[in-house]
Amino acid sequence: QVHLVESGGGLVQPGGSLRLSCAVSGRTFTSYAMGWFRQDPGKERELVAAITWSSGATYYKESVKGRFTISRDIADNMGYLQMNSLKPEDTAVYYCAATRPGSPVQYDYWGQGTQVTVSS
Repeated sequence: QVHLVESGGGLVQPGGSLRLSCAVSGRTFTSYAMGWFRQDPGKERELVAAITWSSGATYYKESVKGRFTISRDIADNMGYLQMNSLKPEDTAVYYCAATRPGSPVQYDYWGQGTQVTVSS
């Protein structure tokens, strides 16, 4: 079983930055990709960014392009989401997730989430 634990959320002013971390533990990590999702109450969960674990290829939701950067450290089994120029509409619970081996879209493993609040 793969376990994911997020950290790094908090309260930040508009225009500020946060770096989210996702620690992977459990059996050997063989997932195809890691993604960062977010969900605000009353809204559907949405994929914000994703990275192919082996190649490092990335995907970003249009509204975060140029502001967010997803990365991973294969040796340490860590994933990261650097968030700059944060806006109030970025406020949400952020989750890291990992796909099953061989699948770029089937996210089987989820962290518990970390709250990000952007407010003055």
